[in-house]
Amino acid sequence: MRPIVIGVAGGTGSGKTTVANQILRRVGAEHVAYIPHDAYYRDLSHLPPCQRAQVNFDHPDSLETELLIEHLKELRAGRAVEIPIYDFTTHTRMPETRRVEPAPVILVEGILVFAESQLRELFDVKLYVDTDADVRFIRRLRRDIEERGRTVDSVCEQYLSTVRPMHLEFVEPSKRYADVIIPEGGFNNVAIEMVAARIRGLLAERPGDIGA
Repeated sequence: MRPIVIGVAGGTGSGKTTVANQILRRVGAEHVAYIPHDAYYRDLSHLPPCQRAQVNFDHPDSLETELLIEHLKELRAGRAVEIPIYDFTTHTRMPETRRVEPAPVILVEGILVFAESQLRELFDVKLYVDTDADVRFIRRLRRDIEERGRTVDSVCEQYLSTVRPMHLEFVEPSKRYADVIIPEGGFNNVAIEMVAARIRGLLAERPGDIGA
């Protein structure tokens, strides 16, 4: 039977990855093919390093969404895919890829997954993680400094020049497409358990899947 495809969207630092990980834990990672939209950032190795940092990474055009759509269709057809591995410190794709096998559940997570109509149409369930802007900014600041080697000034400049404007133009409006809005991100255990229970219920209806 065709897999259940779930999209998890929300602003930067909203807790999308935490929600995705909670779903993986509660449903069972062995039943889920997890794909972050971030892996599909376009390779910028053809640009000098000084120019790479000037790219607007919060605009839909910065992502190779057409490749993600192709991969989702392959997974839905029962075929494994090789997804890119992106290096955020150099803004380039790594030579190696990550193999994702077909699974009863396909979980896609990213800030812009509801902004593209062709991608949005592939989701059976759409979740939007809604978190206050100040909390999201603090989380992004910490992440970019600790994990991506950025400075405070560079994070603040990027947030004001592209992150916030793109959030208001693309991310926030995409909330209207969500089936479920989860306030407080990964800390909303009640909402996450309700979503996980629904997924388990859908899988239980399928012969050979969990709960059957």
